Amino acid sequence: MESGRRRPVTIADIAAATGVAVSTVSRALSRPSRVSPATRERIQAAARSMDYVPHPPARALASGRTRTVALVVSDVTNPFYFGMIRGTQQQLKAAGYAHLLIDTEDSAEHEIEMLHTMRRSLDGAILGASRLPARALVALAGEIPLVTVNRNVRGVPSVVIDTPAGIAQAVEHLVSLGHRDIVYVSGPTQSWSNQARWQAMRGALERHGLGAQRVGPFPSGRGSGTAAADAVLNSGATACVAFNDLFALGMLTRLRERGVRVPADLSVVGCDDIFGADFSNPPLTTLTAPIEQAGRMAVSLLVAGLDHRAPQPQRRTVVLPTYLTVRESTGPLTD
Repeated sequence: MESGRRRPVTIADIAAATGVAVSTVSRALSRPSRVSPATRERIQAAARSMDYVPHPPARALASGRTRTVALVVSDVTNPFYFGMIRGTQQQLKAAGYAHLLIDTEDSAEHEIEMLHTMRRSLDGAILGASRLPARALVALAGEIPLVTVNRNVRGVPSVVIDTPAGIAQAVEHLVSLGHRDIVYVSGPTQSWSNQARWQAMRGALERHGLGAQRVGPFPSGRGSGTAAADAVLNSGATACVAFNDLFALGMLTRLRERGVRVPADLSVVGCDDIFGADFSNPPLTTLTAPIEQAGRMAVSLLVAGLDHRAPQPQRRTVVLPTYLTVRESTGPLTD
């Protein structure tokens, strides 16, 4: 007696219908280049006519590929990552890959633990602003294909957003407005971007014969803006460049609470131009970064490495430019 439910078609059914071995059907469906064109077409036509639906775990076992790539971020609530998530997801979908998002909660230990746990379920990973030491990243790249974003480690393909060049633009902007006491609001010590931005700012200030100072470091997140604003005011600076927009937006709130006028009393520059930076009070002067493009480029580098039939990328490090977007949080030095 038949049940009302139809049994799924298997590759054994296709093999019986076409008169070939099960292994030949498996190759024709998972690695078609290894089967003659005539046999491949016969098998694929039979699969279509029988409404064969590949079972993902079985397909992964047969091909050695899961068609899944992880995007690893340090804080999924940070708007900086919204564009990166969108860019990687769109590019992975176009390339036929599933997109897995991993939030490491700003912890290097959690980052390495999650990647070790998931590595057999992934074809590769894109690390957005990894907190891992360089040696650990190189070792991890030997276990699973990686591309880093905003982290430049020799031997690991990377996409770097050139915020150091943007920092130099910010310093030029502030100096042109008459500011001489300019302070850097430092982010987490384990952040590669934070160190790169500080070095760029120090160099730009020194070229103008100005001393470089910084306050912090502060934990990543808007909540750090309160302590950061107080520290900047205590420093006596007339202008500051913040590690990121979250810091800067938190600072604007605290400065309003303390009756400090921006930019009349203090000019504030952020980094990244995240969602909301243009309608803060006042609108934030910041470095505009091609974050979504960085996500797409990272996927292109990774997929080119995974697909051995595709031309391999000529450059293992891609640098994307930034530019300063001037809004109302910066202004001339006043007496």
